[in-house]
Amino acid sequence: MKSLWDLGEWSGFPGSKLELHQITCAFCEERGNFSVEHQASKAKPNGRKVLYFSTLKCGNCSGYVLALWSPSSTGEVHDYRLLPYPRKATKAPEIWPAAVGRFWLQAQQSLQAEIWDAAAVMARSALQAALRDCGASGRNLKQEIDDLAQKGLIPPVMQEWSHELRELGNDSAHPTPDQAATESRDAKDVVEFATYLFEYLYSLPDQISRYKARKSGSAT
Repeated sequence: MKSLWDLGEWSGFPGSKLELHQITCAFCEERGNFSVEHQASKAKPNGRKVLYFSTLKCGNCSGYVLALWSPSSTGEVHDYRLLPYPRKATKAPEIWPAAVGRFWLQAQQSLQAEIWDAAAVMARSALQAALRDCGASGRNLKQEIDDLAQKGLIPPVMQEWSHELRELGNDSAHPTPDQAATESRDAKDVVEFATYLFEYLYSLPDQISRYKARKSGSAT
């Protein structure tokens, strides 16, 4: 997203209205307990796009957050940004498979708790869940990575990084008595890579599909 005017155009949530039930409070971390206290809007000059600025009040802790949101030009989806936003990961993108999202979320939460070994193991589990969801075959994760690369579903650079993630996760999942602890930078790097990979496998194709549907609809 290069401009705030792109908000909701490439990805987002179903519908043209801000769904309060999906928003998590940045202060108490309760989800979906908001009321709209004030709302303003700004229309794009020479266009139909509208940005909304909604002040939301949490019904649990009475904290306030600002939601900047906008529906897409077609009105099929919307997206938002929060200020302040929750510091903890509370959910994975809905477009990702449930198992991938579950392990990825546990990896993120392990990073937040500074449990580096667990973060690496959960990132590895999320990786394997994604590869198997995409039809990878093999007797182990190494073969599954290479199989998906051979099929052209992941490029060489992601194949290489997948093996880095696999090896780091293996070290934590199968430790030796003198096993060194996973370093924080390594854990953060592999979880970030896993996020990029899942965006490549799931989020990007979904965005392209939405784009094609929008172009097809505008052509008719």
